[in-house]
Amino acid sequence: MLWCNESMSNVPVIRVNRKAADRVYSGHPWIFASDVVDRGSAQPGDAVTVTDPKGKALGTAHYSSASQITLRLLTRRVEPVDEAFLKRWIVAAYQFRRRVVQDSNAYRLVHAEGDLLPGLIVDRYGDYVSLQLLDQGMDRLAPEIVNVLEDLLEPKGIVARNDVATRAKENLEAEVKILSGTVPEHVNIEMNGLGFQVDLLGGQKTGFFLDQRENYAAMRRWARGRALDCFTGSGGFALHLASVCDSVEAVDSSELAVSIAKRNAALNGITNVEFRESNVLDSLPSLVSAKRSFDVVIVDPPAFTKSRSALEGAVRGYKEINLRALRLLQTGGILVSCSCSHHMSEAHLFEVIAEAALDARKQLRVLERRTQAVDHPILLTVPETHYLKCLVFEVI
Repeated sequence: MLWCNESMSNVPVIRVNRKAADRVYSGHPWIFASDVVDRGSAQPGDAVTVTDPKGKALGTAHYSSASQITLRLLTRRVEPVDEAFLKRWIVAAYQFRRRVVQDSNAYRLVHAEGDLLPGLIVDRYGDYVSLQLLDQGMDRLAPEIVNVLEDLLEPKGIVARNDVATRAKENLEAEVKILSGTVPEHVNIEMNGLGFQVDLLGGQKTGFFLDQRENYAAMRRWARGRALDCFTGSGGFALHLASVCDSVEAVDSSELAVSIAKRNAALNGITNVEFRESNVLDSLPSLVSAKRSFDVVIVDPPAFTKSRSALEGAVRGYKEINLRALRLLQTGGILVSCSCSHHMSEAHLFEVIAEAALDARKQLRVLERRTQAVDHPILLTVPETHYLKCLVFEVI
């Protein structure tokens, strides 16, 4: 039920068309620039009341003056978006993580739309917090967000990893900034019985690939013998597989990522993983030419596409790396294939891998269909919140 607070009388009102209203009623929080009828007096980053063509209130949203996603709905109510509002939703997100996160002191605390706080990412790394403010509204609320996190978690430091391309679409500066306390060069975390060293100021994403945490542990079930981890990053898959494999080769093109992965191996006393700085697209053909074979091959590339228009090229990339990986596997071998692009659906990824398997003359059995860790929640009516696919196959 919608309700109106008298204190909201000075809040800007934005009117949208029927298409946008229907989108809201279907459970999706985004309203695009082409569906805005009247922006009223709204200023960049304002929390505004959204109404349908007849003036009926649809809820409260953050307004962007620059992005094609002009409105991100925060609530179906007409209410202030202030520190109390943020506290209510961040505390709810924290309580959910306390129920679902196991064996780790590092996890995603707020997953933007997945926690009904579009434009806000908050990751906890032990005593430290790394966040991203991805739209004009959340960027303006930075002080209030910091206050809530300090009261809730009492962190030693909070850093804003606002060095992401998304902010350019909001006319926001790309920057890395310490918002509270101090943040050391490296932070140690615990995950699935292993220790990892995380670079919160310069590492990938907010410091680590937290969305694969549950998949890292799950792959121990299938791994054995010789493993190859492509696009290893900080060594997540490689170091988790070390305890069940005879040897692991891990490849990444980033010198920084490889150096961190090596430190993580040393931190855990792991000696059967060889890390190598190399472009995977170059090293896979070389391994095939050398007639190397592995019992497990993991391909976990960065997103090959961040837009639907680039999907065709991405499909070629996914097919190529999976084809090369399959040529390194014999009967009984395990392929773990991941995609972190929302635009590459699970069904489409299956099709691509099927085509690669036919070209490689390999028959595959599906062992598992996995997705992002549960602390990266997927909303049923917001397909964009489901981005990570992790598929496990056996060559038969």
